[in-house]
Amino acid sequence: MSQANPLKLPVINPRMIVRKASRSLELYSDSGLLKTYKVGLGLNPVDDKKEEGDRCTPEGEFYIFTKNNKSAYYLSLGLSYPNAEDADRGLRDGLITKAEYGAIHAAIRKKTMPPQNTKLGGQIYIHGHGAGSDWTRGCVALENEDVRELYDAVSVGTPVSIVP
Repeated sequence: MSQANPLKLPVINPRMIVRKASRSLELYSDSGLLKTYKVGLGLNPVDDKKEEGDRCTPEGEFYIFTKNNKSAYYLSLGLSYPNAEDADRGLRDGLITKAEYGAIHAAIRKKTMPPQNTKLGGQIYIHGHGAGSDWTRGCVALENEDVRELYDAVSVGTPVSIVP
């Protein structure tokens, strides 16, 4: 896919939208839609992520908090899950403590990594190793050449929306 239509770098003000229903990731810039990629999702691909182990891909507004070039899944871009709305729900439902709630909100305000080891779950990434099926524990998976292209095009802080 990438070789036929390579991205022109740099991408100005990149942002991404993952559309779960169509199993696609759209990369946008100031000038509009640049490219659409096929993705695989979690083993429970329809529901929104609620807690650790549910194998759902989360929905909402996130940002890239890290780029990992030593990923077990080729390359990966860390998503800021859980977000503020997840923290609000988690506190209300008794899944997280007030301290965890505060730590999540503080990380979101600072655009850093939110706590990854609460009952809400964590370690949600955009990564490689194949988009042919829904096979992850909640991550967004692409073909290796496609995640390489995204990895090179975006930076830490890039916004990512995940919608049903």
